[in-house]
Amino acid sequence: QLTGRWYSIGLASNSNWFKEKKHLMKMCTTVISATGDGNLEVTSTYPKGDQCETRNSLYTKTEQPGRFSYTSPRWGSKHDIRVVEANYDEYALVATQISKNTGSSTMVLLYSRTKELSPERLERFTQFSREQGLTDEEILILPQT
Repeated sequence: QLTGRWYSIGLASNSNWFKEKKHLMKMCTTVISATGDGNLEVTSTYPKGDQCETRNSLYTKTEQPGRFSYTSPRWGSKHDIRVVEANYDEYALVATQISKNTGSSTMVLLYSRTKELSPERLERFTQFSREQGLTDEEILILPQT
């Protein structure tokens, strides 16, 4: 149900890289496809300067439905990813707990099937991010590209 094309509309995080890069961030496109064994292949394309950069990740399913794990080959960080709520025709709210040897951080993503989402959905994203302990400074509605 999560497969197909999504736009990243909102991003919230208390990680250092987010604080440093926040002012540069823009909406990106993510395409999710299921592998034969029930894992998810996630391809994100985002603007970087004058060009687009693509990143591929494989989310491994866990025994709990809607929950996946991912280990970043680049940073060695472990990601515990869960789909918090979704109406798969419209939006998905995804929370990720990231842990690495330097500490842990929280990230919340708001995916949408279109480039625009209702104010109610945006408000729900903001509210949910606050419930995860994130401050308003750490919550971002991404500018359209």
